[in-house]
Amino acid sequence: MAGFKAKPRSADTDIVRTTVWSAGPGCHGTCGVLAHIRKGKLVKIEGDPKHPWNQGRLCARCLAMTQYIYHPDRLTRPLKRAGERGEGKWQEISWEEAYNLIEERMVRIRKEFGPQSAVFSMGTGRDISPWLCMLAYAYGSPNVMFALSGNACYSPRIAAVETVLGDYCVFDAAQWLEKRYDDPKYKLPKCIVIWGYSLPNTCPDNIFGHWLVDLMKRGVEIVSIDPRLTWLSSRAKHWLRLRPGTDGALAMGFLNVIINEDLYDHKFVEKWTNAPFLVRKDTGKLLRESDLIKDASPDNFIVWDSKKKQAVVWESAKAEYRSGNPKPSLSGRHSVSLTDGAKVECRTVWDAFCEQVNEYPLERVSEITQVPKKDIQAAARFFAQSKPASIHWGLPIDSTPGITPTAQAITALWCITGNLEVPGGNVIARNAFECVSYALPGAEGVIRLSSKEADKPRIGIDKYGPFRKFIWRTQTDTVLDQIFSEKPYPVKALWMQTGNLIAGIGFEPKKWRDAFKKIDFIAAVDLFMTPTTQYADVILPAATFLEKDSVRSWWVPLQTINKALSVEGCKPDVEINFELARRFDPNLRWKSVEQLFDSILQNSGMRFKELQKKTWVIPPEGNPSAPYRRHEKGLLRKDGKPGFETASGKVELYSILREEWGLEPLPHYEEPPFTPVSRPDLAKEYPLILSTGRRSFAFFNAEHRMIPWLREIDPDPTLEIHPDTAKSLGIGDGEWVWVENWLGRQQFKAKLTIAILPQMVMAAHGWWFPEEDGAEPSLFGAWKSNINQLIPMGSQGKDGLGAPIKNLLCKVYKVRDE
Repeated sequence: MAGFKAKPRSADTDIVRTTVWSAGPGCHGTCGVLAHIRKGKLVKIEGDPKHPWNQGRLCARCLAMTQYIYHPDRLTRPLKRAGERGEGKWQEISWEEAYNLIEERMVRIRKEFGPQSAVFSMGTGRDISPWLCMLAYAYGSPNVMFALSGNACYSPRIAAVETVLGDYCVFDAAQWLEKRYDDPKYKLPKCIVIWGYSLPNTCPDNIFGHWLVDLMKRGVEIVSIDPRLTWLSSRAKHWLRLRPGTDGALAMGFLNVIINEDLYDHKFVEKWTNAPFLVRKDTGKLLRESDLIKDASPDNFIVWDSKKKQAVVWESAKAEYRSGNPKPSLSGRHSVSLTDGAKVECRTVWDAFCEQVNEYPLERVSEITQVPKKDIQAAARFFAQSKPASIHWGLPIDSTPGITPTAQAITALWCITGNLEVPGGNVIARNAFECVSYALPGAEGVIRLSSKEADKPRIGIDKYGPFRKFIWRTQTDTVLDQIFSEKPYPVKALWMQTGNLIAGIGFEPKKWRDAFKKIDFIAAVDLFMTPTTQYADVILPAATFLEKDSVRSWWVPLQTINKALSVEGCKPDVEINFELARRFDPNLRWKSVEQLFDSILQNSGMRFKELQKKTWVIPPEGNPSAPYRRHEKGLLRKDGKPGFETASGKVELYSILREEWGLEPLPHYEEPPFTPVSRPDLAKEYPLILSTGRRSFAFFNAEHRMIPWLREIDPDPTLEIHPDTAKSLGIGDGEWVWVENWLGRQQFKAKLTIAILPQMVMAAHGWWFPEEDGAEPSLFGAWKSNINQLIPMGSQGKDGLGAPIKNLLCKVYKVRDE
């Protein structure tokens, strides 16, 4: 722990110790920084060497904060549209005028069309997420939107893991321990599988890339699964260079090796998973107590007691067997009598699971993934035989409509090998002290709708099970469709908070532009003018992380963001949203922002001011948010019983929820919708695999293009292309090329590199040009190099999740004078 103020280096400079999150660096990291403030202005920023997270290490985006905060193009006054949408004509107004305008227009819409007619949209994960919910819920709308097709960033992985074990997991780098790697409770993993993640130079997703380097220095070895040659791939013990989008097949191949070579943890599988549950042969569904006994519970399940040779009931609510201490059969077929006296043949979940796995022999997996059989086998064995071992994955897992079955398979890998909730394995990640501000899927916080009834109109909830159970947002593709169809009700107002749909997060962005023009009223909150804010009726200027107080409880540690300075005319998101929430709901339960923070922190036993003096606190052992082996200690379930927070209290290798949603309950592989395999007809004209979403050292998604230091690092929108492929197309390094598919074409600068496969290209994302004209038709050059114009909306998975971001098709050719 450390105090709020650090010791000043000179008499005229104050050093403020604070935490990074959101506007400024942009990413989801939680790095500690020291802000050097002289006469109220930032003169320098550096990493905090005492912070347990980054220990003084810092990225280029943080180091450029002086240019960010004082950039001449930064928004510092509320603006009202003075011309047509997109025309780029604005009038400065006061904050009071802006608040009054928003209140008047949105209250009128609420009266005429109902609160659900307003959608509250955000970009990628921010500390604004709770404040956006607070505003939407005060208005009465359940429609909070993350504006990416298929919600395909992080939420799908979290929801998928929660369908298996009731919580989310991350790899253990001792981040829960104050002494970190030197704590005697910690055990170094022998193997870490890094699955589709160039972690040292990417958004940390609350995992810090340098932790891997720390562990590698201590002897940890890496299995890298990535079609690109990353820094980690070049240093890995095993590098599996798979065809983009085939991660699910590779995971099934790993399971095939581990199960058929008997490398799994028998005790864990038998005791802690639903492997012994019986599955009916006639329906293919789980056998439930209500199938056997009239008026019995459908939430209880059946196992076969191999000692007494009879069916035994597993009581899910109590997480225990009804009769004594049976010995559940893990394998075999058993005949059971139903309520009507008929017999039904059943097999175990484990047998069904193994049968599914055996559909993926390594020969087939190698053919699908294009990874040699021997390499798959060697990597799977290494992972399974390393104790402990862990897996960490990145955004590519979300970047396919088959996200959920893929994530089920990968989750099963760390579970059946006994690497769940052990030091150095995959550990359950909960909000620190179970304080919830940023409500990730499955989390319940103090900011919530007034009733379950108020949630019923939420867009997409009727179609997609994960949105009813885990994900509190709308389903994005359905929102876009509904704006045009107006069914079952119209969308009349849009609140957009730091989310650049046209140049950053929206696929087929011209559809979003047309949607904006159809909506009656749009308010935007941002720090810079973007192509998207050009369509707003009013724009409010927000603050960076250095200009606000806030709280952060996303996993660990529990900490505060501490205000270091002010920029005249700008306000923190929480203050903006609080003021409008108070206007929309005069009975808002909090009287001040500080009271809101105190409410979020109540489970910690600390108030905001108290935590702020400490800056950060790590949950102690025995707290439900601190590992290890919580499932054995009764720390995961609300009733204090050993087990997991799932429908059955078990790790569900066979997903009970997916069965209820009418989806495949077992993990499997789904070929993405636009690949040479699934669409050979398209591949004839568009022979290259198109991937995007690779992170930049300099930028976070569509942000930072106007910051000089950062733009110097990464000046142009690039297309990575293999030298052999480029040669065959007559393309030289640094030449401008067209990337084209059936949706259109965009310009990129060719970067020849052996880092990618010859049959693929990797396009930079989030490109627009703040130096160009902001009005239509230019929109800061948003239509020139925006790869999202080549990615379709509406290609989400069966459960509403995922999108084909890494595995599309295209052709590439040189830009010529036309």
